[in-house]
Amino acid sequence: MLKLIIGNKAYSSWSLRGWLAVRQSGLPFEEIVVPLYDESWDKIREGDEFAPSSGKVPILWDGDTVVWDSLAIVDWLADRVGREKFWPEDDAARAMARSMAAEMHASFAALRRECSMNIRRRFPDYKPSEAVEADLARIYQLWAQARARFGSSGEFLFGQFSAADIMFAPVCTRIVTYALPVPRFALPYMQAIFSHPFMQDWIAGAQAEDWVIEKFETLPDQA
Repeated sequence: MLKLIIGNKAYSSWSLRGWLAVRQSGLPFEEIVVPLYDESWDKIREGDEFAPSSGKVPILWDGDTVVWDSLAIVDWLADRVGREKFWPEDDAARAMARSMAAEMHASFAALRRECSMNIRRRFPDYKPSEAVEADLARIYQLWAQARARFGSSGEFLFGQFSAADIMFAPVCTRIVTYALPVPRFALPYMQAIFSHPFMQDWIAGAQAEDWVIEKFETLPDQA
């Protein structure tokens, strides 16, 4: 059985991506949630199970094989169960989906820095910086292109739920948490993300957690 080690569901956006990927694979797995940044975190991350990733989550153990980094986990699982579980069948759609997933993986630093994921909180008074607004504009541009070109067969970016949606799911939570501006065309897509049963399960898990990380409970300029 697979073993997936993740951080707090309320806060860990990369853990969400890795967890969604494992759920999408359909393979059975053991889930281990490790509270990030508490008094035991430094000791926990030095354990053998974290050694390959230098203490980062998510980290996936498949027997004696270890995979870390969310996009690498997607690729590993696609090799295990078939890429059709994660990527569009059409070559042009698949090329765009892979490019979008990679851009999400490597970009949008301002959004990540200023709008940390916190599924349990709302910050209606947050005012996005110009850098965050630029990140959002690019994200919405990508969503619009994917939906217009390849999304007609379903509610998600490429019609059916895919790795691209897995990579952008935490962005949807940030948009809600910080009351960020959303173009009208994007609202049905976001609703589809939040209505997905995997996301419903994750959100329920986040709401049930007892752990609180104070640095993620206030706006950056209020810290």
